[in-house]
Amino acid sequence: MRYRMSLAGQLLALQIGIVCVVLLGVAAISLAQSDARFRETEGGRALAVAETVAATGGVRDDLEVMRSVRLGEVRRAAATDRTVLIRSVAESNRGLSGSTSVVVTDAAGIVLASADPDQLARPLDLPASPLETSRGWVGEVDRGGRTSAVAQVPVISDGVGETRAGLGEVIGVVAVSRELPSLLDNLRLAAPNLLTYLGIASALGVAGSLLLARRVKRQTLGLEPLEITGLVEHRDALLHGIKEGVLALDRQNRITLINDEAIDLLHLSPHAMGKALDDLGLSKALAEVLSGEARGSDLAVPVGERVLILNRMPIASRGRPLGSVTTLRDRTELITLQHKLDAVQQATDTLRAQAHEFSNRLHTISGLIELGEYGEVAGYVHRVTARHAELTDSVTSRIADPAVAALLVAKGSLAAEQGVTLRIAPTSRMSHIDERLSADIATVVGNLVDNALDALDTARPGWVEVEVREDDAEVIVTVSDSGPGVSPALAADVFLRGFSTKTAGTDGQRGIGLSLVRLVCVRRGGEVRLEGDGGAVFVARLPIGAGMPS
Repeated sequence: MRYRMSLAGQLLALQIGIVCVVLLGVAAISLAQSDARFRETEGGRALAVAETVAATGGVRDDLEVMRSVRLGEVRRAAATDRTVLIRSVAESNRGLSGSTSVVVTDAAGIVLASADPDQLARPLDLPASPLETSRGWVGEVDRGGRTSAVAQVPVISDGVGETRAGLGEVIGVVAVSRELPSLLDNLRLAAPNLLTYLGIASALGVAGSLLLARRVKRQTLGLEPLEITGLVEHRDALLHGIKEGVLALDRQNRITLINDEAIDLLHLSPHAMGKALDDLGLSKALAEVLSGEARGSDLAVPVGERVLILNRMPIASRGRPLGSVTTLRDRTELITLQHKLDAVQQATDTLRAQAHEFSNRLHTISGLIELGEYGEVAGYVHRVTARHAELTDSVTSRIADPAVAALLVAKGSLAAEQGVTLRIAPTSRMSHIDERLSADIATVVGNLVDNALDALDTARPGWVEVEVREDDAEVIVTVSDSGPGVSPALAADVFLRGFSTKTAGTDGQRGIGLSLVRLVCVRRGGEVRLEGDGGAVFVARLPIGAGMPS
């Protein structure tokens, strides 16, 4: 398996690389600045030496004599001693100043004094001859691949002695050169300092890298970059591979993670990442669940024509809250099947109640026949038929929809079995409606009546009244009872899934009916609310124009 450098090693290598690059840059700049300053300083030193030699009285006098010899005014023998003196002065100044060379020429540019014997008695190549300009010059000259700082100063006659030279006449030139160090020489001189700086910077870089690596590893839970990359890839594969929607929010309710399924279920933009929950245009019920205002598990929330089951889980790290993760499941088909199963359950309960009621009536009739009370049999059958016909006529005369009418008749039999009177309000009126609305109203009526029957105390007589009234744009269902009612403190909780005011029963079926009623109403764009004093009064409104998927 190929070796991979750890995070600490990578940070260390990066720090050392940065330090080396910075040091090289600083060294280059320092060398350039140092070289420029050195060149300027050496030029000044060369000029100072040249001016010193040119201002020496003995040199000036000797050059005056040399000029007189050249003009034939003085014997040549006198010039020999003068040349020795000039060379002595030039060599003395060269040794004292550390210059590479000190050259003195006469007025004709012939070298009289030089450390190089090959230059003696030969013309000197002057870059800017002071013999013509009567001015000094400082510059650099490249000779044999080596650069030197050169200063040239004219020697001006002052007319003293036996010479007849005019005052201010140039009688010679002093040229001083100082060799400049090369780049390698500068590097060789700066190497100890550079190595010291590099060592100190490397030590600081190593210490800083180790501290930084330690901090980063704490923040990444000890994972190396390759492991973090693998986790991110696996997380993305899992999030976008599952059929459930996943949505994560931070403490400010901003989306920090969302997969494709959640985007599709919530009808969000693919660019919803990073947006606040309030900016997404979600329904109030959905926003309450996602933000944690509505608590509970397996909360059913309608979104468009779908019913989503949401589970929200808060996230914390080391006791510090980080946000929440909510999973979303599409349970539209399951809710539809639950509606159908609920209708089947209601029909089954109704048939069971009617079968029990008919069985009791048959036993009564059979007993009366055995006793020979034929007249009483006829009266009993007449009373039973009249009571059943009265309820049926009361329903069918007001409710034209057969499904809802049949449900109310069946619920009347169920109520009679429990000793409860089911009444149809005189204001009830409903025409024949479409199948989807009929199924929704049947679900609402059935669950509200069952809830009312469950709230009544069967030890004493009670009643339940149902009003189904069709308005211009909606159907209003009102179910009231003679029970103890619901406490105002619990009015906001009765529609939550799993909530029940009854403590008996452990079959897990309590607390479902009212939440299902609310879900059906909300999906159709309506509402259900609790009203009334004394007994409970539930009012549900279902718009006629809205639809619910079958």
